[in-house]
Amino acid sequence: MSQLHNATFFTSVNHLNDLPKHAGIEIAFAGRSNAGKSSAINTLSNRNRLAFVSKTPGRTQQINFFKLKAENFLVDLPGYGYANVPYSIRQHWQNLLSKYLQTRQSLKGMVLIMDIRHPLQVLDVQMLDWFSPTGKAVHILLTKADKLSKQRAQNTLKEVSLFVNNTYPQCSIQLFSSLNATGVDEASTLINQWFERQ
Repeated sequence: MSQLHNATFFTSVNHLNDLPKHAGIEIAFAGRSNAGKSSAINTLSNRNRLAFVSKTPGRTQQINFFKLKAENFLVDLPGYGYANVPYSIRQHWQNLLSKYLQTRQSLKGMVLIMDIRHPLQVLDVQMLDWFSPTGKAVHILLTKADKLSKQRAQNTLKEVSLFVNNTYPQCSIQLFSSLNATGVDEASTLINQWFERQ
C-alpha cells in the first residue's frame, strides 16, 4: 500500500518558527492556485477531502502538514499566483515558501503541480529556481491531462520535458489526471521511493 494512504492532518503553519520538529522526511506539493494541487493530493492519498478543494483560488493560505507513517510528512504549500490575494499576504507567502524550500533540512523533494493547459508560468519557473540550488528532486505533474486530446497532451509533455531537462536536470515529469486516474500509479511509486530513501 502507498505510504500516502496513511495521511492524516497534523498541523497548519503560517511562520517558519512554527514548523514541526521531527526525525522523518517531508515531500512538499506546490503549484499555482487552481492548478489541481489539492485534487492531486486527495487522489494520491486515496482520500476525498484530505486537502481542501475549492473553485475559489487562493484558499490554501498556510503550510499544511499531513502525517504519514514513521514520522514522514506530506506538505501542502500555499497556492501561488492568485491576484486577488492582498499584496501583503502574497509577500508573506512568497517569503515563507522560498525560505521553506531553500532551508528546510527534512524536505527531500518537491512535487510541482502545473495545469497542462498553462505550464511553465513565471511563478512555476520561480519555484524551480528557488528549489534547484538545493539539488533535491523535483517531480512535475502536468495535471488535468484529461482536458486535452492524447496527442496534444503528449506534445505538451515533450515541450515541457525539453525545457526542464535542459535547465533543471534533477526534474522528472509526467501526465496526471485526478478525474480519470492518469499517472496515479506512476506518481505514487516515485513519491514512495523518495520516502524510502531516508
